[in-house]
Amino acid sequence: MNEADALDIVRNAVWTVIVATGPAVGAAMFVGLIIALFQALTQIQEMTLTFIPKIIIIMLMVAMTGPYMGAQIYSLTEMLYGRIETGF
Repeated sequence: MNEADALDIVRNAVWTVIVATGPAVGAAMFVGLIIALFQALTQIQEMTLTFIPKIIIIMLMVAMTGPYMGAQIYSLTEMLYGRIETGF
C-alpha cells in the first residue's frame, strides 16, 4: 500500500460520512433556521426551544434514511475488504 492508496481510502471514507449524514444534518439545519427565524420574529429567546425540535427531526431522518445510510457504509466496507483481499 502506498500513499495514493491510503489517500484514496481516506477520501472514500470522508465522502461516505458526508453522504450518509447529509440528510440528517440538512434537516437539522433547516429546522434550526426556521426556529431562529421564529425566535427573531417573536423575540422568544428560550434556549431549549432549539434543541427539542432538532433532536426529533434528526431521529426521524435517521429512521427514514437508515437503509440508505447503511447501504453507503456497507458499500465502503465492501470496497475496503475487496482491497484487502487483492492486496491493494
